[in-house]
Amino acid sequence: MSDKNYLSKLSDWSADRASEIAGLDNVQLNEAHLEVLRAARQFYDQYGFSPSMRPLCKTVAEYCGLEKGRSIYLLQLFPDSPAKRVAHYAGLPKPKNCI
Repeated sequence: MSDKNYLSKLSDWSADRASEIAGLDNVQLNEAHLEVLRAARQFYDQYGFSPSMRPLCKTVAEYCGLEKGRSIYLLQLFPDSPAKRVAHYAGLPKPKNCI
């Protein structure tokens, strides 16, 4: 997943577009994934940048429930690098501290 694969316009995002992007990684999104993506987009709308892992956990806990705001839950949904994958699928810029 390179930087060029991130959406250039935030307004181009939709759940269908997220599913297309995830499909390129052989990931099939469900409502649990979309719930996290919507929470990340709300974070971006509020703060103007993509959440790294800790802020992502806090945001997901706030918007989706405490049990979903745990890193293990996010790792199950978005293996390897949840913050990076969430930003990618949510149509957000890559988080600054993600390699």
